[in-house]
Amino acid sequence: MSRTIAAPSSLETSLYRKIGWRLLPFILLCYLICYLDRVNMSFGKLQFVKDLNLTDAQYGLAAALFYVTYTLFDIPSNLVLARIGVRKTLARIMILWGTFGALQMFIQSAPQLYVLRLLFGAAEAGFIPGIMLYLTYWFPNALRGRVTSIFLLGLPISGMIGAPISGAIMQNMHDVLGFRGWQWLFLLEALPAIVVGAIAFFYLEDSPAHAKWLSSEEKARLTGALADDHARSASTSSQSLRGILRDPRLYLLALVNFAANCVINAVNFWTPSILKSVGVSNVSHIGWLTSGMSTAAAIGMVLFCYSSDRAMERRLHYTVAALLVAGGLFFLPMAQHSIAGTVALMMFATIGSFSLLALYWTIPTSYFRGKGAAGGIAFVSMAGAAGGFVSPLVIGWLKVQTGTLYNGMLVMSAIALTGIVLVWACLPREKVAQR
Repeated sequence: MSRTIAAPSSLETSLYRKIGWRLLPFILLCYLICYLDRVNMSFGKLQFVKDLNLTDAQYGLAAALFYVTYTLFDIPSNLVLARIGVRKTLARIMILWGTFGALQMFIQSAPQLYVLRLLFGAAEAGFIPGIMLYLTYWFPNALRGRVTSIFLLGLPISGMIGAPISGAIMQNMHDVLGFRGWQWLFLLEALPAIVVGAIAFFYLEDSPAHAKWLSSEEKARLTGALADDHARSASTSSQSLRGILRDPRLYLLALVNFAANCVINAVNFWTPSILKSVGVSNVSHIGWLTSGMSTAAAIGMVLFCYSSDRAMERRLHYTVAALLVAGGLFFLPMAQHSIAGTVALMMFATIGSFSLLALYWTIPTSYFRGKGAAGGIAFVSMAGAAGGFVSPLVIGWLKVQTGTLYNGMLVMSAIALTGIVLVWACLPREKVAQR
């Protein structure tokens, strides 16, 4: 099975470049803040687990609970976005998650942490599928890999910038004004979400029709180009939400996202702990090593997606990325006595996990069209959130049962390989047609 996708003309490329410079830096900033706030608990864990007398299983449960409410509210949030627009939705999401993220500084017990993680997940629900849907309003499928990779650069950049900042906050602000380092971490890294969320309401446009920075001619050209791109979509029969829910490919795509989120959360939530377990004791050093891995991941992700767009090929690129993360996690036990070996393997795993997630999101955004697109995209995002729930829970439980993180990483390696099989089962071959 194959489908043809037209490459943009030179005039359209200039228009998309203009749109990209207007929207993508701000959206990238939003995602950077999002992921920094979501996973800074992996650094906070290095201190608050001891302060609050928590186990790794309790930490894993707290990390997982975020995805319970995130999953429950993903579809409703995206359906609301389709009705009221991205400006109001994004402002609501960011201001609420910033508020609940900051309140984490006051936790004194495991139950309090559980409650705040549930509220945090409910607040952030709909952010990623909402942005993915929003990007389809502005860019065609032939550019989706590059555009998606720029948005998802917030993920590795949050590690590049956030990891050393998180380490420095915890190292240098410990016991300042009577607050522990992890308390300052949650407060200081939550405030930008509140500020940027308020800015989003005034900066973004709900659709090209509302964009005052586009001329009438540019709006007409964009509308025509995107209409042509939508007409070439493979899902011409799945325009309503009911039709999409009857499509078997929806559930395969959901399982792929489940697998992708399992492995990326394994990397994000447990990398600092793995580095500490092999002998990196200084929190700042852990931050800088994590930052280096994220830098490599950012470069790798962009290269993967750029290559995928040029070849208009997703399956093989996804396979290579998944093999990188599966191999990195699989061989970790062999490097448990080597800091250099562990860093190298975790770097491969980080590059692979970030790249496969970016490549994944090019698929449902090109496949689902029409009134049901918001629900379809939110459904597969919900499955990804379920992967985010399962991953830290399984790894934390296995750590308590076996005394090592490596068994959990082996399970995640197997899940990454399963994702490869699912991608080849559900994704059609694509060809680029010049026009």
